Amino acid sequence: MSDGISVEQRLTALEAQISTVSQERDEYRKLVLHLREENERLKRGLLGQKAERLPKNDAQLSLLMLGLALGAGDAQAPAPSPPPGQVVAEHTRAKPVRRPLPDNLPRERIELVSPDVERDPDAFELLGTETRAVLERRPSTTVVVEIIYKKYVRKDRDRDAPLEIWAPDPVELPIARGVAGPSLLADTVVRRWQDHQPLNRLEGIYGREGLPIPKSTLCTWHEQLAELVGPLVEAMRADAMKEPYLCVDATGVLVQAKERCRTGHFWVTVAPEKHVLFRYTRRHDSAAVDGLLPGYAGYLVADAHAVYDHLYRKGDIIEVGCWAHARRYFFKALESDPERAKTALAWIAALFALERSMISTPAKKKREIRQARAAPIAEAFFTWCHTEAERVLDQSPIAQAIGYARNQQVALRRFLDDGRLPLHNNISELNLRREVIGRKNWLFVGSDDGAEVNAIFVSILASCSLHKLEPLAYLRDLLCLMPRWPADRLLELAPANWRKILEQRDTQQTLETNVLRRVVLGLPGGVSHRPEHLPAPPSVVTDV
Repeated sequence: MSDGISVEQRLTALEAQISTVSQERDEYRKLVLHLREENERLKRGLLGQKAERLPKNDAQLSLLMLGLALGAGDAQAPAPSPPPGQVVAEHTRAKPVRRPLPDNLPRERIELVSPDVERDPDAFELLGTETRAVLERRPSTTVVVEIIYKKYVRKDRDRDAPLEIWAPDPVELPIARGVAGPSLLADTVVRRWQDHQPLNRLEGIYGREGLPIPKSTLCTWHEQLAELVGPLVEAMRADAMKEPYLCVDATGVLVQAKERCRTGHFWVTVAPEKHVLFRYTRRHDSAAVDGLLPGYAGYLVADAHAVYDHLYRKGDIIEVGCWAHARRYFFKALESDPERAKTALAWIAALFALERSMISTPAKKKREIRQARAAPIAEAFFTWCHTEAERVLDQSPIAQAIGYARNQQVALRRFLDDGRLPLHNNISELNLRREVIGRKNWLFVGSDDGAEVNAIFVSILASCSLHKLEPLAYLRDLLCLMPRWPADRLLELAPANWRKILEQRDTQQTLETNVLRRVVLGLPGGVSHRPEHLPAPPSVVTDV
């Protein structure tokens, strides 16, 4: 004992060291096995995105965690109910019933008789009829509307006076002096950004229908239309800035350049139950965020990206964390550390189950329930995170998941303070999929200007989906109204206010007297020789 340390102390220190090394060895072994399996999947091309769902047996653990948290927080708290799901009782499967065909489709009636009856109809007596409806498809119809402006002069005019001509007012078009009417323009917009058809496909589709429209013409139309409807989107954005909370997310997009494509960014801002707004920026930085939220003060639901950090320092904007982002990190750790990951996912699943049970609950009551039932679950989850943080390996998937949760715990707890705030930011991600699906079809945007046109029309189409409006009919009627609509009333034309504005008599009269709209809908004074009257498709539907 020349160094003054006893044998017992050395043994204790060695035992502690061996225990620590053994724990690290086990952690590294799990990580190596995970990396080996992932490597094999990469070799076979089997590595892909997976649904973020626990297996059925593991999902039951979330109910156990919920019960434990409630029991610890309040002995009198009611037992939690399981997450809502579809329960189907035992029954005999009924024979499928064919749905009746829609009444708004045009119908052609064909009467067939036996050849023998045709030869001698007087020898037969009609016993009955049997009708069978068959769906068929006609090519899409493009109509050339020749508008004839008749000019008159009075018969009793003064022959020596200057000639006074009486002529009707010209029909207002969305594109002044253009050749395309509102319905055709709306169709090109819906096909391009709702159905994600790139310009070369649109050129081919219209060409097969007998209407040659070059890609350059389509591009020019959409640029000119963007100038017309752009102020409406800006009015929607100004209205969104008044909301108590907003949801924001972003994704990248390739922009065509001379040598190689560069990367731009689409941002989505959702004012729940009102507007879905897209914007394009060349960079993903703080300046882009400032342009996205000019003068906004309130809650911001977003991920933990550093581009938002400067907003929270001022105090006008309060950060709200997304539990779906936190959950995603634990799903990534599920294969390398299944025990810890399943435990964390069970806590988070309990929060989501509780939220699903309060979908229609008023905000004030929801806050009370969250304080009583969700707060203990969140507290237990973060306590577990602090405990396990000292036991996991640095830079491992589970360490990153726990680190994210600990760093964001203040923002993740924010939903407990206000019943209006959502638990997650999934509404932004769901709307952002429009651009993600689109870029798989058109691959890149042609320029920054083209990307801005894209953002304008996708904002309108996404807002239509939010309010369950049929996009083609909405855009057609919007383009009929926009040329003469007062600039100080633009917000009334937003999808959020569309049902209300359609009830006004002056709006109905403007639409009813639009000659191009009457032709398209086959109303009196429009196209003749139709097999049967086709009712006008509604611009407001109850389900999409």
